[in-house]
Amino acid sequence: MADSTSAPRSGGIVSVLAVAGIVASLMQTLVVPLIGELPRILHTTPANATWVVTATLLAGAVTTPVIGRLGDLYGKRRVLLGCSVPLIAGSVLCALAGSLAPMVAGRLLQGMGMGMIPLGISALRDLLPPERLGSSIALVSSSLGIGGALGLPFAAAVAEQTSWRVLFWTAAALNVLVAVMMWLLVPATPARAAGRFDPVGALGLGAGLVCLLLAVSKGADWGWTSGTTLGLLGAAAVVLAVWGWWELRTRDPLVDLRTTARRPVLLTNAASIVVGFSMYAQSLIIPQLLQLPEATGYGLGQSMLAAGLWMAPSGLVMMLVSPLGARLSAARGPKFTLVCGALVIAVGYGSSVPLMGSTWGLLVVTCLCGMGVGLAYGAMPALIMGAVPVTETAAANSFNTLMRSIGTSVSAAVVGAVLAQMTVNLGGHVLPSEDGFRAGMLIGCGVAVLAAAIALTIPTRSSGRSSSPHEQAPAEPSAAPAR
Repeated sequence: MADSTSAPRSGGIVSVLAVAGIVASLMQTLVVPLIGELPRILHTTPANATWVVTATLLAGAVTTPVIGRLGDLYGKRRVLLGCSVPLIAGSVLCALAGSLAPMVAGRLLQGMGMGMIPLGISALRDLLPPERLGSSIALVSSSLGIGGALGLPFAAAVAEQTSWRVLFWTAAALNVLVAVMMWLLVPATPARAAGRFDPVGALGLGAGLVCLLLAVSKGADWGWTSGTTLGLLGAAAVVLAVWGWWELRTRDPLVDLRTTARRPVLLTNAASIVVGFSMYAQSLIIPQLLQLPEATGYGLGQSMLAAGLWMAPSGLVMMLVSPLGARLSAARGPKFTLVCGALVIAVGYGSSVPLMGSTWGLLVVTCLCGMGVGLAYGAMPALIMGAVPVTETAAANSFNTLMRSIGTSVSAAVVGAVLAQMTVNLGGHVLPSEDGFRAGMLIGCGVAVLAAAIALTIPTRSSGRSSSPHEQAPAEPSAAPAR
């Protein structure tokens, strides 16, 4: 099917899926400019208002593996169109919200649409000829970072110039446009997998992830040694262990853990956690440095909109680097590209040591990190799809995206803890210190080096050449479980 796809039609498919990924990832940063105003808008406390951000993270993590499995079972185009429904409904619900409960419900729905990105990457394997696949995977995969980088100035500009409700109505309109484009330009994809959906596995994974991510994201507020945090971590360990036992014994698992345990997949997922950590650390630190007042001696006194504009070029760098990364993968293999991407991220963090004191210096840091993320994010799906059966492409890619999400959650917790511990008092306000920001950037540098080290251990199918993600996967299907 893919070989017969014409070049113009292939270009339309890639463009639509890239735009869909950018719009879906915009939902993550949509409320950042409103965080300070949310308690007033929603008539709630600042602590409760943080659920507007946490809800999207939890919903995206829980539903992404489920959406991937559904795409393998029932066809990726059908499920892609289904993902647009909660995105549209959630945006409308947020636009109409006047209190915390409907806003959180809308953000939960928006998070459910995040599975569109790995599912779109997987659809490329069904729809494109082999010669177009590498560059297209790199572009669509980088849409996650592009949307995140462009989302901040977009949301800040809309929120500053108009009502906050316009922000969500605009999001609803963008998602409607994406749905129409997919309906018109993305052809049907075959249902690759046999068997049935695993509702027990979906519930088990969802419960385990909610416990884990709640503990990680809220641990700083509740206290890392509090009964709630420790209880959630313990519950996560038990539930995920039972979930793994079930997945290994059911005939049609949500996630084939035997495939996931293969060294190429296992190590790529491990590298993805670490890359997600290193990618997210600078996006937490640099906006604060840009917006802190100059009276601190290290803050740069930028507005939210100006800070977003200073960070936006990193998203454009990701877009420009993605085809270069695809060519590098074609020449040397995606493993080499992943190692290079992680090392470039490390260089970006390292450059912050002399460049942290100016807006132009931080622009260089973000662009270097964006370049590395563009290389790494394009290589990881290629490694995954070259190592799993074609019947498990969407599920494996979605699980890999989940690993990145776990990395970003851990990054937020670690960086938040560092900045909370290393503070200064300015005019009665406790602010993160310059040493705290430097420590956070150096942690990001070290973690990026660790990502490169893990990536170096990923085995390849043959010397000097990785398998193409367009080929059937290398190993036989998992053996049927013993009864």
